[in-house]
Amino acid sequence: MYPNAAPAGRPPYNPKRVHSNGLPLAFQHHQRLTEAQRNITNSKAIAWNNVPGFHGRPHPAGPHLIPPYDWKPSPSTQPLSPPPPALHASALVNRRKRHSGDHSPYNLKRQRFSSPVPHHGSPPEACCSPAVPHPGPRETQSTWTQRSPLSPQPSAPRMPPLWGERPGSPLQAYAKLSGQMVDLFEACQQQSADLEWKELCRARLQREIQRLFPLARLYLAGSSLNGFGSRNSDADLCLVIQAAPVDQRNDAVYVLGLIQQLFYRLSYMERPQLIRAKVPILKFRDKVSGVEFDLNVNNTVGIRNTFLLRSYADAERRVRPIILVIKRWARHHGINDASKGTLSSYTLVLMVLHYLQTLPEPVIPSLQKEYPDSFRPSMDIHLVPEGPRDIPPYSSSNQASLGELLLGFLKYYASVFRWDKQVISVREAKALPKSNSLEWRDKFICVEEPFDGTNTARAVHEKVKFDAIKAQFTESWHVLQLRKDLNFFLPVRNTIQRR
Repeated sequence: MYPNAAPAGRPPYNPKRVHSNGLPLAFQHHQRLTEAQRNITNSKAIAWNNVPGFHGRPHPAGPHLIPPYDWKPSPSTQPLSPPPPALHASALVNRRKRHSGDHSPYNLKRQRFSSPVPHHGSPPEACCSPAVPHPGPRETQSTWTQRSPLSPQPSAPRMPPLWGERPGSPLQAYAKLSGQMVDLFEACQQQSADLEWKELCRARLQREIQRLFPLARLYLAGSSLNGFGSRNSDADLCLVIQAAPVDQRNDAVYVLGLIQQLFYRLSYMERPQLIRAKVPILKFRDKVSGVEFDLNVNNTVGIRNTFLLRSYADAERRVRPIILVIKRWARHHGINDASKGTLSSYTLVLMVLHYLQTLPEPVIPSLQKEYPDSFRPSMDIHLVPEGPRDIPPYSSSNQASLGELLLGFLKYYASVFRWDKQVISVREAKALPKSNSLEWRDKFICVEEPFDGTNTARAVHEKVKFDAIKAQFTESWHVLQLRKDLNFFLPVRNTIQRR
């Protein structure tokens, strides 16, 4: 073990292990750890261009390059405990759940809703599990921008599924389906307490990692923060160690290897596993909360798209429930696992947003086209959370119910969208013609990443998996069109029990 490693919280140094993993020999490990130790002792920040063997581009040292990232939740008189369980499944499936706000204008069973309006401006009651402390009034958009941009999202309001439905209208047939989608959404959506616990873990891990890399900042990203998370969502973390890009094949693996050794020494972490991929990640689990984490190094596009998706989640209140239901459907039918050659959750979200953008009367616009300054790909990473602050609420003339939109989504990808000729683009809010470029050539599914233009569906590289995905869209469309009951589309009871 390297001298003085244990008192400083240092992982043991094993040069044979490093070399056997194929890490570059240019790294001078003893010098690197000694330098970090000296800087921690003296409370000084290090400059990455002084780290021997690091391949990133040098840049001037200084704390302003990576500003502090300290999210503070609302003051609470109660100590934070691990996330509580959701409502019991039978109470939801049998539709006997009691609501704390029976006189709320958003009560599904008692009220009629005439027209969809953005949810930013009105303060509806939040629907929470009895085990979760009831939040305060729903914040308006202006209030949200005054708080830390990473404050937890309050639970969504009860979703009015009718949108103008009246007895005898064609939309009345979708009332049951829409109501089932609302119940599933409310049972499975991520609660504020879930997000607060993830944030507590992030802040604690940042302090530990800064013992190795004093200037590093740890960002929460992905579904935990973008508005589309559920009770059992994993938490994505992005470690930003410098302003310039990092060589993912060598430097990122080296950094994650050091952090892995550090995490072995933390009693509250288990199973730190280094996964070598195009973007390498360190997977681990928090023993107290049971939350699974995926940590990457400098994959900052994930931070950018987190706040783009969060803006879409806030733009129109039908977006979050339909995406949660579709993700649960895809998971149940085995087409939502990029590690097995099917669709990632991120790709599914982009597919839903694209469909909602391309309707004759769009439910949502292209935020990148309408507000380019808020989502500039070149924006400094520490400014990204503040980017969407000036985006006003969006009012859609589309009054379709959740049930209608779900059926339309399945129909679009089963019979309308041309997989062999088109690229899904949320950035442009339309289907782009498939070019012969390397990114799209010979790819079964093409979904454009809104910031770097890569294909988020590149994991679907086998025809048999592609055919299974298409077949599931077609089969589910026909079943739901005939039954208009979510239980024929997705086993609601089992889904809620698994959350």
